[in-house]
Formats: sequence, structure tokens, C-alpha cells
Amino acid sequence: MKLISWNVNGLRAVAKKNFFDDLPVMAPDVLCLQETKAQDDQVAETLKDLKGYHIYSNSADKKGYSGTAIISKIEPNSITRDMGIDEHDTEGRVLCAEYDEFYLVNVYVPNSGSELKRLDYRQDWDLHFFNYLKTLEKTKPVVVCGDFNVAHKAIDLARPKANYNKSAGYMQEEIDGMDRFTSGGLIDTFRHFNPDVTDKYSWWSYRAGARGKNVGWRIDYFLVSKQFLPSVKNAFIMNEIMGSDHCPVGIEI
Repeated sequence: MKLISWNVNGLRAVAKKNFFDDLPVMAPDVLCLQETKAQDDQVAETLKDLKGYHIYSNSADKKGYSGTAIISKIEPNSITRDMGIDEHDTEGRVLCAEYDEFYLVNVYVPNSGSELKRLDYRQDWDLHFFNYLKTLEKTKPVVVCGDFNVAHKAIDLARPKANYNKSAGYMQEEIDGMDRFTSGGLIDTFRHFNPDVTDKYSWWSYRAGARGKNVGWRIDYFLVSKQFLPSVKNAFIMNEIMGSDHCPVGIEI
């Protein structure tokens, strides 16, 4: 199976670009989308001509904001939305598909914001999300993918010194949250297969031609339960796919 995750920065916007042409290039068995910026009915309408896939979505209470979707060739055993925590469950950020061998959790982690106004909330979210994943893991292994809105290590962004403890996405509190995942039994698949790769990113600012210069950040991940790692064949970043400020990332299992 090929599993792909992509923050599309607006599903309806990317659908008007090359999304449907890029889909056969990506060739996913399961495609997890973040930041759909669409209500459930709008997701269904946008993807109505897509053949051979089961489509699920979780939209925010606020229209045109956040949102996640899973597009799967294989019908999951079950679908669950959110974490079951009222303060976190209004923005459509978590969508879980259960398959025979694993849970696939699609997540759009809250951004701390340009003025770091949500940094405290973000820390609370990270802890609750970790606990949510560990609860699932008691039943079967977890594959969690999406936009985590953090570059974990200096190797994961082009300009670490300029951004450390100054910019959302590379604050120590956010790094600590990512450390909790990776020290708590979840493996960063891309870094596992590419320990020394320094110039593969998944997000670029729209400013100053950052993507053309590859001044980017790796903030989109596939993490897997340690016991599931032998099932993962490889991990990749598809930075040739355009249409969003993020590019797709994926694994083969």
C-alpha cells in the first residue's frame, strides 16, 4: 500500500489547479488531506467525480477553516472523528481510519501563530494528542500522518539559527512536543530511511521565492508505532507536486 499525506491549503482551490492530474502520479491507496478549508458537503461535492475511492472528512465548526479528509481505495473497518475532548474537537483536526492491521490517524496540528498566541494551547494539544495515540496503540499499531507544524531538528529546516525560539514551528516548546512522540515509541519514517538528508522539505513560505530557492521546512510527517516499522518499505517526499505551499509526503507499506 502507498499512503500519502498532503496539506492542500484549501481543497477547492487545489482542485482547480492540478489535483486531479497529480492524483495518478501520486497513485495513493490512501490519501490523507489536511487544511481542506471546506465543510463535509463541500468536500463531497469537490471530489464527487473521483472513482474507486471511499471519501471521509472532518470539518471545523468555523467555515473555510482547518479540516481533514481521507480518500481510501480500501474501505476502512471504521472511521472516527476527533479525540473526544471538547476543547480540541471543534476544528476538524483529527480523522482516524481503522484497517485490519493498523489505525491510520490523519492530523492537522494547530499552528502556534505568527505572534505565538496559541503556543500554550498547542502544548496542551500535543500532550492530549500523544495520549490519544497511545490509547489507540493498546489495540493495534498506529500510523499517524499530517501537518505537525513543527520542524523537529535543525536538519529539518533550511535556516534553523534564524528561526529557533523566534518563529512558530521551531519553538522549543513545539520541539519538546515532537520529542514526546519520538521518544514515546513513534518512529519518524522519513528520518529513519534518510538520516542524513538535509535539503528535503515539505513546506515553503510564499514569500521571497522560498520554494524556488528551497528555503523550506519539513513539518509534514509519517510516524509509525515501533512494532509497525518492519512493515514500512520506504518513506518519501514529493516536492515536485505543486498546488499548495506544502507538498505530499508518503510511505509504502
